[in-house]
This record gives sequence, structure tokens and C-alpha cells, in this order.
Amino acid sequence: GAPVRIVLAGDSTVNNGGGWGPGFCALLTPNVECINLARNGRSSKSYYDEGIWKTVLDEHADFILIQFGHNDMPGKGPTRETDPQTTYAANMRRYITEARTAGARPVIVTSLSRRSYKDGKLIEDLTAYADAAKRVAGEEDVPVIDLNAASTKLLRTMTQEQADQYDAATHPDAVGKGPDRTHLNPAGSAVFGRIVADALAKVCIELGPDIQGEPAKPAAALQSK
Repeated sequence: GAPVRIVLAGDSTVNNGGGWGPGFCALLTPNVECINLARNGRSSKSYYDEGIWKTVLDEHADFILIQFGHNDMPGKGPTRETDPQTTYAANMRRYITEARTAGARPVIVTSLSRRSYKDGKLIEDLTAYADAAKRVAGEEDVPVIDLNAASTKLLRTMTQEQADQYDAATHPDAVGKGPDRTHLNPAGSAVFGRIVADALAKVCIELGPDIQGEPAKPAAALQSK
């Protein structure tokens, strides 16, 4: 196999069926094996409870990118819900500790923003989870990719119509239900995967040579297409 193994752990906004994972993995050189173990509908709680995290540790990764929050929110039910300040923070800390014990370097990724606007203004509903993830990463001295801030910044420069160019029209959550403003089509996966890859090169400098292509342009350049 490749000398460097990166495993992605997270929810549907990371996985291969509608997340940034494919766009991210596509930017890595053949020197890197990129394994996407993110799963639809999982929270920081259920991903662990169902044993999916164990399959992540079994991969003996060099780096594990960890993103949860979307399914931790109120209304997702008792098997998934967490409180940002307490249970969510504790879960993220456990992932960090167990990744390190397994010999992997954990990298915390804050949740990709949803793409819904109200009165022309982006609705930001994941801030509490993003803040908690950043706080735990800081306390544990772990690199953090603030995808929530980066995606929010980009989406604030857009209208609903422009942001909808990233919607996953064929995702099960979209069929017969109107626009899917959570999951990504290939264009969205490419844009947000690029953001994650560029950020990873900054927080884990040694991975810089393994990330292909020019870094993404600032947000302003993206909206002109």
C-alpha cells in the first residue's frame, strides 16, 4: 500500500455518497491511500456506539480526519443527539485519545455548513458544535480544519440560487423532497474537498507535497463562474 494512510470518519457530509470526501481524496497523490469510512446519518455518539469507529482504528491510519455535528443536533433522536458543551465535546475528546493510542494523528474538522438562506442571509445552525470541536482540539493540541468557518464564509458571498449549484439532486434525501441543501453533488465535493485539502496542508505541513494542484482561490473568485 501507499506510505501514508488517511482515514475519514464522519457523517453523510463527508462520505462518498454526498460529502466532501471524494473531492478531497481526488486531490491526494498516489503516495496517499485515502479511506472514506464516513457514514450517512451518524452522530459523534452513534458512530461510536455502532462500532464504526472501531473499523476506523483497525485501518492503522497515519491520520484520521474526524467531522461530526449534523446529526448531533436537537431533534435527531436519543440514539444520536448530543449537547455541544458536554456529550459532544466528550465524544470528540474520546476520538482524539483513542486515535492517538492507536498510533494515528487525529485532525478535527468542523461541520460543513448547510446551504439554506432566510431573507437572503445564510442560516448558521452548526456554530455551537463547531465551537465545541475547536475548543476540544485546542485543549488536546490537535490540528483543526475549520471547515464550518470556511464554508460559511464562501456561502455568505452567494445567493440561495448560487449555493444550490452544489446541491445533491439525486441524494435519497432530495428525491421527491425538493432541494437537498445539506449534501453535495460532485461540483460541491470538489469545491469543499479542495478547502479541506488546502487546510490540511497548512495544519499538517508534512502532507503538503501529497496534495495536488494549486490551492483554491479565495471565495470571491468562486462566485464569478
